[in-house]
Amino acid sequence: MAFSKITGLGYYVPDNIVTNNDLTKWMETSDEWIQERTGIRERRYFEHGKDTNYSMAAAASRQALERAGLAPNDIDVIVYATITPDYFFPGSAFLMQRELGMDGKPVIDIREQCSGFVYALSIADQFIKSGMYKSALVVGSEIQSSWIDKTTAGRNTAVIFGDGAGAAVLTATEDPQHCILSTHLHADGRFAEDLFVKEPGSSRPGRAATKEMLDEGGFNVHMNGNAVFKHAIVRFGEVIQEALEANGYQQSDLDLLIPHQANIRISDYVRQQLGLNEAQVVNNIQRFGNTTAASIPIAMAEAWEQGRLQKGNLICLAAFGSGFTWASALIRW
Repeated sequence: MAFSKITGLGYYVPDNIVTNNDLTKWMETSDEWIQERTGIRERRYFEHGKDTNYSMAAAASRQALERAGLAPNDIDVIVYATITPDYFFPGSAFLMQRELGMDGKPVIDIREQCSGFVYALSIADQFIKSGMYKSALVVGSEIQSSWIDKTTAGRNTAVIFGDGAGAAVLTATEDPQHCILSTHLHADGRFAEDLFVKEPGSSRPGRAATKEMLDEGGFNVHMNGNAVFKHAIVRFGEVIQEALEANGYQQSDLDLLIPHQANIRISDYVRQQLGLNEAQVVNNIQRFGNTTAASIPIAMAEAWEQGRLQKGNLICLAAFGSGFTWASALIRW
């Protein structure tokens, strides 16, 4: 049986740094208020005319491919996670494929919000395990700064989000000791409206109603913060434990946790529940904010650069997001 191994990681974040103090120009807030509630100090915003969702993904992918020692056409399939595509359709995966000169390679676009990268990783892992493909490029990329409501009315969500992209190269291996051990995916649509953007939606009037949709705030992020927090801290713990138990491990066996960068309070709560120390959890939300599907691959790539991913380490990826959706992956590096 084939297994899949992560052989290259890369990321790209825009040059444009937006601090908490910068946000005070647009809304009533403060650095202290934002840090206390989220842990975020700054985030990156894309530069119009320079960055696109797919160009950021391509930059992250080139870095991941270089580190894996592969060329774009060595890849058999692209699995691309985003909720902020460049076009309504086709998906940004097609645009990145064109950018990288990978004509004819299959692409899969998925929309699983903050769990998107882990879902994408799982899809690629199954393709490789089945023997259908021998390599895959897994991407998470988001431009969120262009649509968030940067007024006082929208500050509860506007202060959270940032832009960026991350990528991982997966290749087939026969080594069951150093590979993706398992992935675990869940969703519960009963809570879809607790964190969502309503428009544009096909089941409502179209062009003629656009102004009305704007006036009603249909294009804004709507979040029931208390509900999201309460579900997140439970689901994070559950899905991490599920991954450990599926492979015969305990919490004490875990070397490193790389969670979705949603909120530093959530990460700290989960860390304490698992009995991990601060060095065992990767957090970069302080500098990049919540980059949704891009947050885990960016954090992974940084952790690799810092020497925190060592051969033999037991590493868990975990995410929770809109949908609700939650997921984990357990990896023996």
